[in-house]
Amino acid sequence: MRRVLNVVRLQLINKQTFIWVPLIILVGATALSVLVYWMIPGDGPKYGGAGQAPLWYFLAIGIGAMTYTFPFSQAMSITRRDFFLGTMLTAVLGSALMGGLFTAGGAIELATGGYGVNGWVFYWPWLWESGPGGAFLFAFTLALFFFVAGFTGATIFKSWGLMVLTITWITLALLLIGWFYLVTTLELWGQVAETISTLGLIGLTLWGLVVVAVLSAVSFLAFRRARP
Repeated sequence: MRRVLNVVRLQLINKQTFIWVPLIILVGATALSVLVYWMIPGDGPKYGGAGQAPLWYFLAIGIGAMTYTFPFSQAMSITRRDFFLGTMLTAVLGSALMGGLFTAGGAIELATGGYGVNGWVFYWPWLWESGPGGAFLFAFTLALFFFVAGFTGATIFKSWGLMVLTITWITLALLLIGWFYLVTTLELWGQVAETISTLGLIGLTLWGLVVVAVLSAVSFLAFRRARP
């Protein structure tokens, strides 16, 4: 465990990557959103998705954690297993931080009436139906998913090269298009909507964590062949 924690420290040597840059993105996106809300006439509620901006940034963090830090870790004789576990633990901690900030942002908006302009960046009614815990779990899962997706893509690139990575993404896109085609052809959208409604936010988020676990397993298997 000590070696795994050392990897966490290694990943956090450059605190800009996991802490300061996401915070800057978060504050900047919120400030710009409030400014836009203030310029929009009318007293109705104004919603925007700028609060997700730092969550998407975790895709780049996942890529960098593999492409930049992994070669350095090998020079320090850190085992692949310890590096992988330490990196995933760092991702969980960073995602939890983003989840906490996302939830705190929603609480601030509720307390201030949408920053006094009825503008909402973090508080979406459907998202907060399950309370602050549901909002936290949503933001945490989304950030962790983007990190693991970026890390997995970088791992495939380091293991088999750009061609295999490109083929992988094209294959996934074709599978997604095929799924949409089948659902549309068989007229199953009603059942899909009913299933989503039945699962609710918590259920969908938990399935998202299952997807994260599958991606983590894929990246771990590919990681054994990765070249620094």
